[in-house]
Amino acid sequence: MIKNIDHIGIAVKSIHEALPLYTETLKLKLEGIETVESQGVKVAFILAGNTRLELLEALSPDSAVAKFIEKRGEGIHHVALGVEQIEDRIQEIKESGLRMIDETSRKGAHHADVAFIHPKSTSGVLYELCERTELKEEQK
Repeated sequence: MIKNIDHIGIAVKSIHEALPLYTETLKLKLEGIETVESQGVKVAFILAGNTRLELLEALSPDSAVAKFIEKRGEGIHHVALGVEQIEDRIQEIKESGLRMIDETSRKGAHHADVAFIHPKSTSGVLYELCERTELKEEQK
């Protein structure tokens, strides 16, 4: 069901201000920065060994990431679990009794299909299911 930890999402007030820690101090490689309007965030993906760190900057003060930072401060926002056949995984999770935020997948950063599990079902941890499009393309 779960293949790997695809990435760890980290909420930051400013990607521009946060990047030097990751790229200069920790010497990690910035893969790219993109805006995901549908989720109200700008994201930066940073390669960290066999996983990625995803820095999340809110695009507006009413976005989920802005509210997270206001309530909890900057820090780990979610853990993304790499999956295949995301719609089947969503159904299995719902059948197991967990509550989903997303009843079906939606497009996320890097053209991945994503869906979030409600943290009230997982001891306060926000998990994201993530199926990468490029993996689907490679399998054809």
